Amino acid sequence: MPTPMMQQYLDIKDKYREYILMYRVGDFYEMFYDDAKTASRELDLVLTGKDCGEPERAPMCGVPFHAVDPYIGKLVGKGYKVAICEQTEDPALAKGLVKRDVIRMITPGTLMESSLLDEKKNNYICAIYAAPDCYGIAFADISTGQTSATWFDGDNRAQRLLSEIGTYAPREAVLSCACSVIPEASDFMRERLRCTINEAQPDRFRAESALSAAEEHFSPLPDDFTENNPALLALGGLISYVEETQKTSLSNIGSLNYYRDGQYLEIDVNTRRNLELCETMRRAEKKGTLLWVLDKTKTAAGARLLRKFIDFPLKNPYHIERRLASVEKLYARVAERGEIAEQLAGVMDLERLITRIVYGTANARDLRAVAATLEKIPPIRDIIASFSAGELPGIYAELDPMEDLRAIIEAGIKEDPPFSVREGGIIRDGYNADVDYLRSVMTSSKSLIDNIEATEKEATGIRTLKVGYNRVFGYYIEVSKSFVGSVPERYIRKQTLANCERYITEELKDMEAQILGAGERVTALEYQLFTDIRLKLAENVHRIQKAAYLLSKLDVFLSLAEVAQRSGYTRPTVDYGDRLCIKDGRHPVVEQTASDSLFIPNDTELDCRGNRFALITGPNMAGKSTYMRQVALICIMAQIGSFVPAKEAHIGVVDKIFTRVGASDDLAMGKSTFMLEMSEVAYILANATKKSLIIYDEIGRGTSTFDGMSIARAVAEHTVNKIGAKTLFATHYHELTTLEDELDGVVNYNIAAKKKHDDIVFLRKI
Repeated sequence: MPTPMMQQYLDIKDKYREYILMYRVGDFYEMFYDDAKTASRELDLVLTGKDCGEPERAPMCGVPFHAVDPYIGKLVGKGYKVAICEQTEDPALAKGLVKRDVIRMITPGTLMESSLLDEKKNNYICAIYAAPDCYGIAFADISTGQTSATWFDGDNRAQRLLSEIGTYAPREAVLSCACSVIPEASDFMRERLRCTINEAQPDRFRAESALSAAEEHFSPLPDDFTENNPALLALGGLISYVEETQKTSLSNIGSLNYYRDGQYLEIDVNTRRNLELCETMRRAEKKGTLLWVLDKTKTAAGARLLRKFIDFPLKNPYHIERRLASVEKLYARVAERGEIAEQLAGVMDLERLITRIVYGTANARDLRAVAATLEKIPPIRDIIASFSAGELPGIYAELDPMEDLRAIIEAGIKEDPPFSVREGGIIRDGYNADVDYLRSVMTSSKSLIDNIEATEKEATGIRTLKVGYNRVFGYYIEVSKSFVGSVPERYIRKQTLANCERYITEELKDMEAQILGAGERVTALEYQLFTDIRLKLAENVHRIQKAAYLLSKLDVFLSLAEVAQRSGYTRPTVDYGDRLCIKDGRHPVVEQTASDSLFIPNDTELDCRGNRFALITGPNMAGKSTYMRQVALICIMAQIGSFVPAKEAHIGVVDKIFTRVGASDDLAMGKSTFMLEMSEVAYILANATKKSLIIYDEIGRGTSTFDGMSIARAVAEHTVNKIGAKTLFATHYHELTTLEDELDGVVNYNIAAKKKHDDIVFLRKI
C-alpha cells in the first residue's frame, strides 16, 4: 500500500495525466514512475528509486527547486507539458502531511520566463474553431499580452487558415475538433512547425462563456462580436485554456487586434518561404532574410514589433505614409537619432517584465529593471518633442513617464537586490520603520552579547565566563569546571562538557528570541512589502504595456531610418494606383551578402494595363529569380513603411503577393515536384486579384517539355486575360515570347549576357 505522501502524489497525478508532474519535496521537485523515466532520458538525470510502501521501489529523479527553469525549458522545448505541484502550506506549521497542489501548468505555448524564450520572437499559442463553412482562429503571446483574432469563410478558407498559421508559427494549438476535420492545417502544424496540438476540446468553445471572457478582457468589443462569430468562439477557447493552465486571471491580456481577411497585405505561406522574409528556406535562420537586413533595433520588444510589421504589411496608404514620415524625420536628424538610440539601449523588456509582475513571478531585480526603463522615458520625450511629422508627435504625447511608479520602486527596492525574494535584503533602509528596527536588532546583536558577557562577569566574579552560540542549543553561558561553584542559582544547566558547563538564563533566552526572531520577522516583512510594491505595479499593467508599445514603435522607426541611411535607401511614394515603377532597384538581402560588393540595379515598370505581364527570359544563373524577388521585397518594404533600395520608387499598393518558385518537392506532405507546382499555381489562379503582384518562376518544369510548355502558356494566358494582375513571369521556354504579339499587356524582357572567348559573362541587366 502506498505511503501517505505517495498516495497524495498519485491522487494529484491522476488529474494531470498528460503532464510531467514536478512534485515539491523539500528543496527539490521530484518526479516518479513513468515521468521519472521520461525526465531521466530527456534531461540526462540519474534515475534512482524510492520506497513507497509497495513491493518495488518507485523510479525517481529530481531537480533543485531554485534551478528548475532550464529543466522545464528543455522538456517544453521537446513538446512535453509540465505541471508544477507546490507545497501550499508552511511545512513548519503543517500537521501531518504537507498539503500540495498544482499551481501552474507549463506548455510550449504558455511560457513566460525570459530565460526560456527568444527575446526577439513572440511565443504564440492559438485556438482554432472549426465550423462546416468557416474557421475562427485566435492567437496570444501570454508573455507579452498580445492577442489577435480573425475568421475565414468561402472556398479558400482552408488555405487562408494555413497562411495565418504559417505567419504566426504558434508553438501550441487548441482545437475545437478532431484533427481529421482540418487535416492540412494540423499536419502543417505538426510536421513543419513542431507545434503541440490539443485536439477535440469543444467544451471550451461555448458561445456564452466566450462572450463573457471577451467582455471581461477587451473593451469595447468589435461590433460584429456576436455569439456566432467564429473569431469570438476561437478567442473564448483560447482564454479558457490559458486560464486553466495558468490558474489565474489574465489581467495582462487587455487589447485585441481583431482583423478581417483583406485588412493586411496577404502573403501565403509558400510566398513567405520563397521570399525568405524572416527565415531562410534551407536553415530556417534569421541571417540572410529581410528581417536580418532591417533589424537594427535596440530593444527586444522593438525586434518583435519589426517582425510583426514584416509579417503584416499595410494596405492603407494613409497609415503607410505616416510610418514613412516618421522614418524620414529620424533619417534626417542624425544627432537626435543617435541620442534616442543611446537611451533605448538601456530600455528593458517591459512587455515581458509586466507579465511576470502580473503573474507574481517577478523578483526584485525585475522591478529595478522596470525602474531603469522608466528613467529613460523623460529624456526620450525631450528628444522627440520637436518632431512634427508622422507618428512621432503621437508617441511624444502618449508616452507616459510614470514617475509615480518609478518613485514607488526607487523608494522601496534596493539598487542591487538579491535574486531570491524570500531571503530578505531587498527593501531600502528608511522605507519601513519596522524593517529598520529589526535590522538594527540583528546588526547590534554582537554588542548585546558583549554587554551580557561583561555584566555576568562582574555579577559573578567569574573572569573566564563567556557567551557563545551554536545551532543546536542557541546562545549559552560557558563556565569552566574550576568556577562551577560560583555559578548563581538563576543559571539553568544546559550541557556538560569535559572541561566546562554550559548554562542559560531568562535574560539570555529573551535576547535569543529577539535576535533570531528578528531575522525571521524581517524576512517575512520584506517579502510582504515587496509583494505590495509588485501589486501596485500590476494594477497599472495597461499603462506600462502602452509605454512598452510606444517605445518599441519608436525603436522600429529608428531601425528603419538607420538601415535606410547605411544602405542608401530612398523614400517610396505609395498610393492606391496600379502603377509599380522602380528606378535602379536592388535586392536588399543579396546586395548585403554579394561577394563582389557591386550589385547591378534594374528598373521595373508594371501596371494593370499595357505593362501588366512581364515575360522574362535568359540563361540559368543570369539573375531572373533575384530580380523578381527584389520587386516583391521592395513592395513589402514600402507597405510596412520602410525606405526601399532604389533610386526612385512609386508603389501602388498591392493586396496580395504570390510566388511560384523553384522545382522543390514536399514528399513529407505527399506532394511530388509536379504536384506541388500545380497546387501552388492553382492556388494563385483561384485567389489572385487585379490588385495582386504575381511571380511565376519557371512554370512547367516538373513534367515533359511539351506538356510543361502547354501548362506555362495556359497559366500566362489566364493570368493576362482573366486576372489582369501585375505579373513577373520568368521562363526557359523561349517559344512563349510570341505572347507579346498575341496578348495585350504582355511585354518581353531579357537578362543580358555576353560571350567572351569561351565564357559567358552575365551582365545582370534586364
